[in-house]
Amino acid sequence: MRTVPIWVDKVHTRDNSEQQIYDLCFSADGTQLIAAAGNKVLVYEALTGTLLHSLKGHKDIVYCVAFAKDGKRFASGGADKNVIIWTGGMEAILKYSHNDTIQCVSYNPVSPILASCSSNDFGLWSPEQKNVQKYRVSSRVCSCSWNDDGTLLALGLANGTISIRNRSGDEKSKIERPGGNQSPVWALCWNINRTDQAEMLCVTDWGNRTLSFHLPNGKQIRSEKPLGFNACRIVPYRHAGGDYLLVCGSNRQCQLFSSEGYALGPIAECSKWVWATATKQNSTVVAVGSEDGTVGCHQLIFSTVHGLYKERYAFREHLTDVVVHHLLTEEKVRICCRDLIKKIAIYKNRLAVQLQEKLMIYEQQEGEQLHYVIKEKISQNFECSLMVICTNHIILCHEKKLQSVNFQGVKEREWTLDSPVRYIKIVGGPANKEGLLLGLKNGQVSKIFLDNPFPVELLKISVPIRCLDLSSSRQKVAIVDDNNTCSVYQLSNSELISQEPHANSVAWNIHCEDMLCFSGQNWLNIKASNFPCHQQKFQGYVVGFYGAKIFCLQGYSMTTLQVPLSAPMYQYLDRKLYREAYEVACMGVTEADWSQLAHESVNALELDIATQAFQRIQDYKYLELMESIANQKRLGGPQANINHNVFIGDILAWQGKFNEAARLYRKCGRSDKAVALFTDLRLFDQAQEYLSGDSTTERMNILKKRADWAQDIHDPRAAAEMYLNAGEILKAVEIIAANGWTSMLVDASRRLDATDQASTLRIIADHLRRLGSVQLACDILRRLGDTTALATALVECGAWTEALALAKQHPDISRNVYLPYARWLAEQEQFIEAQQAYYEAGCLEEAERVLNTLAMNAVALNKYEDASHFFWLFAKHRLQLAAKAELSNEALKHVTQFHALERKSSAYYAYQAIHRFTNEPFTSSLPEALFNMARYLLHETLHGPLTGISQFAVVYSLMKHAKTLGAYKTAKHAVTLLQNLKIPVQFQESVDLAVLSIRAQPYQDAEDLLPLCYRCSMSNPLYNPRGNCCIHCGENFIFSFISFEILPLVEFYVEEDISAAEALQLIKTEPLKANNDLKNGEDYQLYENDRQSTDPFSSYFYSHQLRDQTSKIILNRDALLQLKPTEVIVCRWPPPLPSQYYRNFLPDVALKHCKHCNKIFHADDYELHYLQKNQCPFCRSSRSSPTF
Repeated sequence: MRTVPIWVDKVHTRDNSEQQIYDLCFSADGTQLIAAAGNKVLVYEALTGTLLHSLKGHKDIVYCVAFAKDGKRFASGGADKNVIIWTGGMEAILKYSHNDTIQCVSYNPVSPILASCSSNDFGLWSPEQKNVQKYRVSSRVCSCSWNDDGTLLALGLANGTISIRNRSGDEKSKIERPGGNQSPVWALCWNINRTDQAEMLCVTDWGNRTLSFHLPNGKQIRSEKPLGFNACRIVPYRHAGGDYLLVCGSNRQCQLFSSEGYALGPIAECSKWVWATATKQNSTVVAVGSEDGTVGCHQLIFSTVHGLYKERYAFREHLTDVVVHHLLTEEKVRICCRDLIKKIAIYKNRLAVQLQEKLMIYEQQEGEQLHYVIKEKISQNFECSLMVICTNHIILCHEKKLQSVNFQGVKEREWTLDSPVRYIKIVGGPANKEGLLLGLKNGQVSKIFLDNPFPVELLKISVPIRCLDLSSSRQKVAIVDDNNTCSVYQLSNSELISQEPHANSVAWNIHCEDMLCFSGQNWLNIKASNFPCHQQKFQGYVVGFYGAKIFCLQGYSMTTLQVPLSAPMYQYLDRKLYREAYEVACMGVTEADWSQLAHESVNALELDIATQAFQRIQDYKYLELMESIANQKRLGGPQANINHNVFIGDILAWQGKFNEAARLYRKCGRSDKAVALFTDLRLFDQAQEYLSGDSTTERMNILKKRADWAQDIHDPRAAAEMYLNAGEILKAVEIIAANGWTSMLVDASRRLDATDQASTLRIIADHLRRLGSVQLACDILRRLGDTTALATALVECGAWTEALALAKQHPDISRNVYLPYARWLAEQEQFIEAQQAYYEAGCLEEAERVLNTLAMNAVALNKYEDASHFFWLFAKHRLQLAAKAELSNEALKHVTQFHALERKSSAYYAYQAIHRFTNEPFTSSLPEALFNMARYLLHETLHGPLTGISQFAVVYSLMKHAKTLGAYKTAKHAVTLLQNLKIPVQFQESVDLAVLSIRAQPYQDAEDLLPLCYRCSMSNPLYNPRGNCCIHCGENFIFSFISFEILPLVEFYVEEDISAAEALQLIKTEPLKANNDLKNGEDYQLYENDRQSTDPFSSYFYSHQLRDQTSKIILNRDALLQLKPTEVIVCRWPPPLPSQYYRNFLPDVALKHCKHCNKIFHADDYELHYLQKNQCPFCRSSRSSPTF
């Protein structure tokens, strides 16, 4: 790093005394420099230093200036307590004042807000505001700075405090420097922390004379760095990807520091304190202003400090770091030196870094990629122009002298040359005996060894040497001189091999002795042997050539350029140098280049090179050919010559020269290869010309090949016929089936024997079935006698009628038919039929699962009639299982489940009307019916609730209709039940009103509403805790399943020795006239009050009323003969359930019995419903439906 003054100006007062410069700033575009000099604001042209304007507006010394980031205005402030806003045209447009001297001003970097600070307050002004917002501070504000995003303003106070404020002026955090009032903060700025890219505040004070770093929250990071002087100004300097600091003050210098606070060197020196410094954005120009009136601009020049050894490149970054870059793997490692790096050298596992006062030697750890540790430290300051490191030595070059210094800093040897050394390249060698190649200014190329005090002159040219490189075998040297000429010499005899113009750098290829590259005039030249150069556009300097990668220095960065070496490879191919061409290709060419190399090597019979080239492009066909020939050559023997000719024929065939290959095959006695060649080419006529004789097998093979070819050219009919003639029946069938030729399939099936070729016939049947010819497929299957396959065919084609008929003829295949039929019905949403099909298929669990799923879905959708119907079907299914059960325990289990499902079905059937009443605005059910249904459901759910049945809806309906019908006692009981239930919000008001109305009614039910037990002739309460039965005798009530009124029916039983058929026959027999001669009790005739009674029920009640009214009514044959058939209802159940018998005690009440579900209705209600829907209200069966 070095500085060059651009211009310097000396400012004087009118009496020619020195005029102090207190502040500087550049305009936003960097074309002007603003300086605060005395009571004037000076405007310079930044490039030339020409004074453009001398602005007068302040009445006292101007202490500070600041330019807005948008470039529209700048501000100045001074001892006259005023702040003046100037336009870009140098006109004052605004002035405002503070109560004391203006110490500093700063513009927000992202908005036009100006911060102006005085001895007792600071203000925030923006063009949008009419007034300046001022804020009091505890001490004089000596410095201020905005952060990059303009959200925080840091104020440095004279009492050693740093106050960090937001844009509104509120204090966010505070930093107190040691020393208090003795440590005024005259300089601070925001910068970027290079470690984590976070912003940090850099602070200097006069008491401690240190540089400290803080986070926005006030927390200090890093240790303080001593300055040794009073810093008057600190500004961030950002260039070439680095973040630095410019610090000036009482040391009479402006110094460059790293972002960590390490001094890197002076930029400018003055005779007095340096009060101001400023940087030009995106530039290396730095402005400096001193107390002696000096104003100047200086140019910073950053030179490239780097070193290269083969693929390892070490370079300086941020002036204090060394980065070692592996150019092939792109791996990098950073070494932080915390000092200005002056020189870098790298060799194998050694790295030398020269700092300002010492020389650091690093060593790479063994087995670890790019991990360096300190090996030695030499605390000396070496002055040199070039530095090279060897295994155990440092080589220092200064003009004509070279010194060898060991790692302890001791000079071991010195060489004095005839001319200044301009280029040094280490060429390797054993430790302590390494050799160095030198290029001198007088054109001499010399070589020295560390253990030899005498330089060895290799050759000499007439022009000064700029750079040079040695080939990998150390036999040739390439030199670039000051005439930009690249010359290649043979070191053994100093012979000039070649010479190329327009070169500025050169490098030999490490992997190829005869290839080098050089750059110049924006071109990159690659030269192989003595061939012409291959050129491509390029900017920069070539420093290394590694295979197909070229290392290029472009500006400050090293890049790796991947270049195809196609041109040198083709140059070798043109001269039939296949081995050299292969070596070039291995360094990097395209796949097309590899293919060209492979084929040309094959043509030249360079089989080894061809094989390796084909392996590169993964051409497995040619590799197989190469392997075949290699095996033949390995065998050797007298047939080697023939094998060679066959190999040539294979090559000709691969190259498309088929006739030549066939003639060569015949010449070698391999006509079979010629036949195979023409057969593969579909040239069947030519293939027959090369047949050795009348071979049926070969002719059949040709016929098959011809059929294959006919299929490939999309002539399937001809291919099928050829396959049939060749005996390839299966291939023919596949072609015919693929084209849908049903008639040809039938013809093919007729050629086959059902016994020997059954598998082929089944394949034909499958194709016919797929093509829709089910009947033809079935005919074939019938020929085979395969009933199972026939059923499967019908099922797959969806011919359900025929499949079901077949299943009835052959019950053993029922499952194969009914199971897919059930699944098909389920897909068609015919779930009832599907469950029946599952039942027929023997899949009882599937059938039950379908019914249960349907029922629960219906409940979830509030379709309670459907749920009732599904549960009824489920119950019937259980009853059928009970009939088929072999064990009594299993049958009892099914019967129990039947009764539970039948109870669910009845409950959901009754709840449908209740649900409509509570959820729909209108209902067709009468209040009496709803009242009866509510009572029925309330009693049915005493033993446990049912899913989907709202207990609230049941009790609410009961309460409403009990109140309407005058059953106030029941209504009040319903109110009590409602208190234990959760009432929906929409019913709350209705319930409250009903409760108030019911409470005013008497605690009794209307007598005409009380249910009558027709067995014991006693009235029952409307609410019975025992359920739907008589509270006195326990007789179950029989309900009409439309109005749910209690029917005048009493159940009776027959004696165990009477079968159901006999009982039914006895009941259907007209009753006999009374026989007075019979003995008392034998026919159940009794005389009461001298009046004969022939009613068996009355006799039974009379004989048992004193003993047990809850016992069953059991009638014998004589009693059954006394019953009128019109008064008896018989409910016939399939076994194992017995039939049920009921006596109608009110014959005038017409009843209707459904034989499908054994539910009993009022005849009028049933007939009306049947006329409307032609089905039973409960089980939905028509009269033509089969019964149990």
